[in-house]
Amino acid sequence: MIVRADDIIVSTTRPQRGAIVQIRKQDDGAIASTGFVILREFRTGGIERDYLLNVLLSQLVLRQFLQRSSGGNYPAITPDQLDKVLIPILPLHVQRALVAEMQAARETRKQKLAQADALLAGLDAYLLAQLGIAPPQEDKRQVFAVRLGDVRGTSRLNSDYFHPERVIAIRAMQEKKGGLRAERLTDIADFVRDLATVTAEEKYIGLASVQSNTGELIESVEEEAEGACLRYVENDVLFARLRPYLNKVHRAEKDGTCSTEFHVIRIRNDGNVLPDYLATILRSSLILVQTRHMMTGNTHPRLTNDDVVNLVIPIPDLRVQQTITAEVNRRREQARQLRAQAAAEWDAAKARFEEKLLGG
Repeated sequence: MIVRADDIIVSTTRPQRGAIVQIRKQDDGAIASTGFVILREFRTGGIERDYLLNVLLSQLVLRQFLQRSSGGNYPAITPDQLDKVLIPILPLHVQRALVAEMQAARETRKQKLAQADALLAGLDAYLLAQLGIAPPQEDKRQVFAVRLGDVRGTSRLNSDYFHPERVIAIRAMQEKKGGLRAERLTDIADFVRDLATVTAEEKYIGLASVQSNTGELIESVEEEAEGACLRYVENDVLFARLRPYLNKVHRAEKDGTCSTEFHVIRIRNDGNVLPDYLATILRSSLILVQTRHMMTGNTHPRLTNDDVVNLVIPIPDLRVQQTITAEVNRRREQARQLRAQAAAEWDAAKARFEEKLLGG
């Protein structure tokens, strides 16, 4: 379906989850799934579009969606049932005041979440400074020479694998002195494939559950999983195979199961590498500049088992790792406090909005 600017689209599958959005001006003419209902022209005056969007996202309406849905694993609401959902319409000046309050609360929430993300996403510069390695330089050249001997030493023939951007980044790690050593991932860790079956009792982590660049779990994401999964234990590092440029790397804080689209990496018990350090370095620009030129596939690019084991990892001494890990944990705790504050304030704002909808 073609959508237009200011349309409100409502997901008809599991509508109680609130997958509802207003189309931005820059998305005018975009194509939407037929799994949405498009709300465009109002049949009655006296209602602000922004007000309707906030009402649709309120529990007052989301519970009606659930009540009027049918189906087992994938409850859905039909258009005729959607028509029967009741919408409270307040005087226009009240609608505008409520929208202004919600917009202010939304901006406050957005700012705190951005601060939380910046704390962890900004670790890359700190990490490289601690390691004494300059950030990788972007290199967009499409023509370059490769020594035949370098090709013979690998099983790869695709040119991107030998791109100077990747080669120079690896060389910077290998040539760095001062107690820093460069190791292949396979030399410091094992890749575990402990197959299991998804159960409702165990915590399950899917690709959508891990935030890009920070590795934090997005608790609000509910992923339906069935069939095979991989079992992991505390301190394993989950590294996304699919679209590695999305940079989804998570250090497990408890045992559980995860999507088979993760590599489960378990550090060998020799005390030379800390789990939080490994997860941090795997999220760094030093690794992204490698995976960008190692992944294969077009529609669903992946990092194959044969390639991920050959990622080159800089390993400093334990003292430096402990310093880096302490900073990671400090920023993570501060980020989680900001997210908790943002969630509590947003929940309070929604509760006030819903109370006023009913005249409270």
